[in-house]
Amino acid sequence: MSTGVSTSTDKNIVDLSRSHRNKAVAKAVRTTRERLQSNGGIPQFESEMLGMHVSATLQAAAVMPIIVLMVTGIGTYITHQANLVMWSLLTLVVHAFNILLTRRAAAHSFSSENVVKWRRRLLAGQAAMGVCWAIFSLQSCSVCEGDAFIFYKGAVLLVVLSITAMSSMLLRQAVLFGFLPTVVALAYSAVGSREMLDIGMTAMFTTAHIFFIYITGRLYQTNVKLLSFQTEKDDLIAELEVAKSLSDEARRRAEEANLAKSRFLASMSHELRTPLNAILGFSEVMATEVLGPLNNPLYKEYSGDIHRSGQHLLDLINEILDLSRIEAGKYDLNEETVSLLELAEDCVGMVQLRAKAKNISIDEQFEPKLPSVWADEKAIRQVILNLLSNAIKFTPQNGEIRVKVGWTAGGGQYVSIRDNGPGIPEEEIPVVLSAFGQGSIAIKSAEQGTGLGLPIVQAILAKHGGEFKLKSKLREGTEVIAILPARRVLESLPAVTGTQAVEPRRRHFA
Repeated sequence: MSTGVSTSTDKNIVDLSRSHRNKAVAKAVRTTRERLQSNGGIPQFESEMLGMHVSATLQAAAVMPIIVLMVTGIGTYITHQANLVMWSLLTLVVHAFNILLTRRAAAHSFSSENVVKWRRRLLAGQAAMGVCWAIFSLQSCSVCEGDAFIFYKGAVLLVVLSITAMSSMLLRQAVLFGFLPTVVALAYSAVGSREMLDIGMTAMFTTAHIFFIYITGRLYQTNVKLLSFQTEKDDLIAELEVAKSLSDEARRRAEEANLAKSRFLASMSHELRTPLNAILGFSEVMATEVLGPLNNPLYKEYSGDIHRSGQHLLDLINEILDLSRIEAGKYDLNEETVSLLELAEDCVGMVQLRAKAKNISIDEQFEPKLPSVWADEKAIRQVILNLLSNAIKFTPQNGEIRVKVGWTAGGGQYVSIRDNGPGIPEEEIPVVLSAFGQGSIAIKSAEQGTGLGLPIVQAILAKHGGEFKLKSKLREGTEVIAILPARRVLESLPAVTGTQAVEPRRRHFA
């Protein structure tokens, strides 16, 4: 009953950490992109742009009065008239009104309901300032010689147009409404005077006005895109934080489930092995007729079947326990000085009887005088026996197995076992290397295994910092290679005279 609950919980964890999370992230990304690509993208950022314009206007509030005073001073010096003084007072009053309006706007929070109202008020203030510059464009000088005052007015208007365009680019259509009165005034003056210089200045200022309207429009769109990218980034960060929290929770629950599994296997190992040992012992006694002959020969055959099945079950339990300890990080290495040559020879001797039963020859190709390695003897023995057992299992009658032990190119040592069996299709190699994975040939074989041998081999070699390679071609056989790194190889120092004992020196390894 508890197993069913755990399985259901695990399924929910997988759904939360993968499927549901991916759907939520994909939906958020899709919604954000649709919003940004729609034509209604500008109104959605209108309040942010208006707030940025208000902040920039208040920070640069002192710029316009300085410009007005400079224009008034230079103009009064040129014309020797007081008309510009009156104009400057009017302009400063309008500018002060605009600053007060901007401060009032800054005190309010912009929403979708009032953003249009405040934008219209700010545009009205820009238009009022444009009327002031239109009045400036209508100023004349009766005492000035030549066309100096006209050039002065044109230069002032272009400078003010460029400064206003840069400072008001975050307010849509500010340049249009701000200097449309000036364009109208210049056109009226040019039509009335019919002077080529007035017509040329009107054409030049109108062209500049159109150009700055285009530039500010592009800059506004650029700022909208930057805001949209920032919003998309914020949305994605929020989704990633949610996904990370779900993933962390799923990982925590998975770790708890894995720990519970490991505890269950550890506690059940004794309960499972104790009755199996009794079954194996009594079945062997019955099969060998230690206590006397069995009257029915069929009973002897049955007892042999019981013994083989019990041994198979015990091997399966041992492999599952080994793999669970490795996955839980509880598999500790008992490292010591080990001779890879001697281990390989012992393992070959242990499987010789099984090989002879199938008339399989085992060819040994060992490099002489290999130094010892620093490893867990029991674990390495398990690796070689697993690989040899697999080779014998899938090698046909009268086949051949070649066992090699030697140096690697990087200074390590390896054990290579090659058979001339049916081989493994290339697409099935990842399946064979996975836990409980079996290829199609293994499934059809009469000697089916558990599918845990190669994963255990990989895990043991990984604990040693080594490497496992599997090379196979269909109908050409299979070669498996277990590699120990160079840092595991021990080096012997030459003998020294005296009473000082010299122990084998080991290369440093992590």
